[in-house]
Amino acid sequence: MNDTIRVICENPSGELQVPPGVSLAEIAAQLPAGRHPYLAAYVDNRLRELGYKLYTPATVRFVDIASFAGIRVYQRTAWFILQKAVRDLYPGRTLRIRHSMAQGGFYCEIDGIRGFSDAEARALEERMRAIVEADFPIRSTKLPTDQVRARYAELGYDDKIVLLDTRPRLYSYLYTLDDTAGYFYGSLAPSTGFVERFGIEPCYDGLYLALPLRTDPERVIPAGPQEKMFGIFREYGAWVDMMGVPTIGAVNARTLAGDAGSMIKVAEAFHERKFAEVADAILEANRTRGTRMVLISGPSSSGKTTSAKRLSIQLGVLGLRPVMISLDDYFVEREQTPRDENGDYDYEALEAIDLELFNDHLGRLMRGESVDIPRYDFITGRRMHHDRPLTLDERSILIVEGIHGLNPRLTPSIPDAQKFRIYVSCFTSVALDNLSRIATTDNRLLRRLTRDYTQRGADAVATLTRWPSVRRGEERHIFPYQENADVMLNSSLFYEISVLRPFAEKILREVPDTIPEYDEARRMLQFLDNFIPIAPDEIPPTSILREFIGGSSFRY
Repeated sequence: MNDTIRVICENPSGELQVPPGVSLAEIAAQLPAGRHPYLAAYVDNRLRELGYKLYTPATVRFVDIASFAGIRVYQRTAWFILQKAVRDLYPGRTLRIRHSMAQGGFYCEIDGIRGFSDAEARALEERMRAIVEADFPIRSTKLPTDQVRARYAELGYDDKIVLLDTRPRLYSYLYTLDDTAGYFYGSLAPSTGFVERFGIEPCYDGLYLALPLRTDPERVIPAGPQEKMFGIFREYGAWVDMMGVPTIGAVNARTLAGDAGSMIKVAEAFHERKFAEVADAILEANRTRGTRMVLISGPSSSGKTTSAKRLSIQLGVLGLRPVMISLDDYFVEREQTPRDENGDYDYEALEAIDLELFNDHLGRLMRGESVDIPRYDFITGRRMHHDRPLTLDERSILIVEGIHGLNPRLTPSIPDAQKFRIYVSCFTSVALDNLSRIATTDNRLLRRLTRDYTQRGADAVATLTRWPSVRRGEERHIFPYQENADVMLNSSLFYEISVLRPFAEKILREVPDTIPEYDEARRMLQFLDNFIPIAPDEIPPTSILREFIGGSSFRY
């Protein structure tokens, strides 16, 4: 009988013969050290924790903090360490990971405490460092769900209990770190010692957990001013709390109670109110500073196009005449498109836009001239023109929609007073539970998967393959300018992932397990399993969600 198994390592490349039952951590110890510590590994295209043991031949690819999968492992492990530190210093208090911030960290709150001093933040950071230095093992145990539920009840984890009760399973995993227990929707590092870089500082009403960026793993960046983004999260977070749906467990409970239609109506009414408020602000800017142009920016699948159309309706109510153009129509010819570090077309780069032509057209429109706006054909990669020229009059407001709307290099010829800038994204404020936030990127990926498949004929593999490049482009070309906005709009709907689930599940199940994108499809399927599906019947035709699932009354 063969007493070894063959393991093919993709990074660093090589082949090992190891005894059955060897762990990924033991295999990693036999390999040359990478630039950063390994945090987990793909085993036959499935992400596994380093404690995972191999009993059959496998192909292994390790991940570190510089990868999308690795940074998520690092972040979740840091949350668990922070939870342990809060438990030690503030017994009986509940930690809430509220939302991410641009510098790579997370805004957090502790129930019952409003505002922290520098000394209190320093004490919490020192406690975290002691936990890291102790290098406590982090263990994952599969138990009958009733035992896990009982443990949650002892600890007062009502948020986790609600989710367990609405999505019952026979078995569940319980993570433990010394005397602290928890549940996380993804892999963790094997011990606390893997989280080497972090910081804690006072931030608004709570704390900022500073962590490294995937693109800059060697340092942590202090919280900078993000007044507009924080205001959006605070407003929407307070609203979902008031509505009684701060977590997915609460949304599921109302869905099971037959209240989905009411949730849809309330969420859509909230959106409509925000669009009306922004339209009022634009009208005031038009009157007081001569604003003639609205620039709408945001990352992929944030709902920019529908936001522009709904805003146009509200501006029309106020007596203005909105005229819309899309930056996408000013793409250069495909062969002139810049390429990224992998040699692929980089459509997220500002240089993918014909800036000279765009600014020439802007200037002519502002002077009252008639302009033939191009149309970009994504199939041929060529620009075309049509015979319906645009003209602005004294009541016109030009709405420009595109990912570079907030970049000052886009419109250098237009005075700032004439521009009103809007940043749109789906800032997800509903959480899985108090420690497990729903990443905005996951929400947007579900939207894009659904839209690409149902309306653009692209399968899940194509979308998942392209997604890392899209995210890298956003990090470079969109996120650095988000605070340039005059206002931010949150396009998320707290019920939407429950609606997207049936659409996305069908698409994701088609991804074969023989390609690297399989694990991301598998991760998203496991994530979706936490949501009770909601039928789209009562979603109005003007909803932002209709841009992705179809059935919109707008033309795109």
